[in-house]
Amino acid sequence: MLNTHSRKVCNLALKGIALASCLLVNACAFTPETVVKQPMTAKPAAVAPVKSNNGAIFNVAAYHPLFEDRRPRYVGDTVTINITENTNTTKNSESNGSKDGKAANSITSLFGHNVPAASFAGSSSNSVKEKDDAKSSNVFNGSITVTVIDVLPNGNLSVSGEKQISFDRGTEFVRFSGVVSPDSITVGNFVPSSKVADARIEYRTNTKVDAASIAALVARFFLSMGAL
Repeated sequence: MLNTHSRKVCNLALKGIALASCLLVNACAFTPETVVKQPMTAKPAAVAPVKSNNGAIFNVAAYHPLFEDRRPRYVGDTVTINITENTNTTKNSESNGSKDGKAANSITSLFGHNVPAASFAGSSSNSVKEKDDAKSSNVFNGSITVTVIDVLPNGNLSVSGEKQISFDRGTEFVRFSGVVSPDSITVGNFVPSSKVADARIEYRTNTKVDAASIAALVARFFLSMGAL
């Protein structure tokens, strides 16, 4: 019969195997977490039906003011964000330090008696030099069409959107959110990401890289179980 410790180890092993099976089965369907903490899209508010007063030439449904452009201004409108992010950071630091010490002494008498002259000398030297270099470079180019999810009181547009691209067994997630000023929208409803306030841009994937991290979690579980 198995003692209490053996039964505990067996139960942990069975739970670990079940956990590993679930993770490996669902690894391909794993959706990465996001830094965009708001809805990815929004539907425009329903418009109350009004009585049409169409004539022989005039049609209410096809009418647009002569000087009105097609820029997004309502919830549910779309705008294309041109992502052109290029950041470079460099940090250099250097420090030097040195310390020298010398000591000298001589003895001519001991306990009141003269002794042959003796001298002692010592010296020490210590030097420290530190140098640190850190560099970071990030480039993110692409485009994504987002949806206006809210119109702020000052007229700015809160936008958000997601694009999923599947390749073979993996899926790439491109997510974007921020606040756009209508003055920054160019012809064709394009806005560069450098002119978006509170921009949150991310690129995630659920390919084998994420599956490998899940496998590492399972491995750590079994290692911790082996330490029992």
